[in-house]
Amino acid sequence: MTPLSAMLSDLRSGQVRSVDLVAAALARIAERDRQLHCVITLAPDALAQAGASDRRRAAGHAGLLEGIPVAIKDNIDVAGLPTTNGTRHSAQKVALADATATARLRAAGAVILAKLNMHEGALGATTDNPFWGRCDNPVAPGHTPGGSSGGSAAAVAAGYVPLALGSDTMGSVRIPAAYCGLWGLKPSRGLIGRGGLSFLSRILDTIGPLGNGPGDLALALSVLSGQDDRDPASLPCPPSTGGLPTQIRLGIPDFPGTVLNEDVFLGFQAFLQRLAKAGVVLQPVKLEGWHPATLRRAGLVLSEAEAADLLAPELATDPEGFSAGFRALLDYGRRAESGRLMAALRAVDQMRPAALTALRGVEALILPTAPQSAFRHGSTVPANQADLTALANAAGLPSVAFPIPPFAGLPISAQLVGRPFEDARLIELAGRLTGTEP
Repeated sequence: MTPLSAMLSDLRSGQVRSVDLVAAALARIAERDRQLHCVITLAPDALAQAGASDRRRAAGHAGLLEGIPVAIKDNIDVAGLPTTNGTRHSAQKVALADATATARLRAAGAVILAKLNMHEGALGATTDNPFWGRCDNPVAPGHTPGGSSGGSAAAVAAGYVPLALGSDTMGSVRIPAAYCGLWGLKPSRGLIGRGGLSFLSRILDTIGPLGNGPGDLALALSVLSGQDDRDPASLPCPPSTGGLPTQIRLGIPDFPGTVLNEDVFLGFQAFLQRLAKAGVVLQPVKLEGWHPATLRRAGLVLSEAEAADLLAPELATDPEGFSAGFRALLDYGRRAESGRLMAALRAVDQMRPAALTALRGVEALILPTAPQSAFRHGSTVPANQADLTALANAAGLPSVAFPIPPFAGLPISAQLVGRPFEDARLIELAGRLTGTEP
């Protein structure tokens, strides 16, 4: 896949037109998507959007993403297209307006190409969707692309688009990025508006981009950030805190009870050794009260309870519009006792002060993104996929997932967790650590 920066350069120089990029993307989808199952709905006006973009560029009115084809997870509204949320119930639920994030991409000149497959209701991490097909991993055929934004990761990895939007509740952007060898951003809580998102959890949900490098994320962040009057959690972004220091210090938290697969353990340790040789100071830090499996289970029950409440009318009138497995998860959340929900909220709430304390004196925390690499379809789904990603959601902090050299063939990934609203700085730091600065 042509990198986003190169694609923009070719558009600016006139070597290629947006209609050419979109036509090529549509051809790739026609050729590959019967096997990959990334796409739920193609935008019927994609070529018309591209033609309008080419005319804007010719008239000297190019936006930051002018002419770039992008694709959107199917729980984020695109005007005139269904927002299925990965369910059959919402297959005919046509959005009347763009989500805030979609509108910002469109205003920057991007061409909205398609709506993408996802784990049903965003509640899971395999994107083995009972209604829209089992999404396959383009870089590891026969393996999961992760979830719940599996279609978003697969669409970028397959070269359909250089940039896609996903949502991240407990790792749903970063886990697919890890499994597909991509870069993914879970933004600071309140930085990217969620107006027009079909929520799984108003407490934990964020919208974030997936791309092929730090420059892709940085450009997307500059387009997507800003106050959103449709999102009560939206916050004004404070001014930049400045550049990175010459001496980088990273905190390495312990994650008790979470066992890494051998390829992830050995690959992550090799990456840390490489950083240390390059002069990065690595120091152990304490995350008071963090028990990854406990926090993951707390986030899960809160998500199940919130989704059960949000979808109660739909579940009552059209139960067959949802799979039996999804209904069972929501029923479990609906029946959760208040004491358990309050304990889950406490587990989530204590993570922000604990993480901010751990970040004192370091630029960021570094840890693996997922305890495993992509696993084969049909195999036992690991319960601990979100053990290491749920931390940033609970704390409301930014996290960037990025590929590191694999140990056994399949992609593996590390993530940085940083201070609130230092998202751009965190992307820059990840670029420096990997030698791929934006």
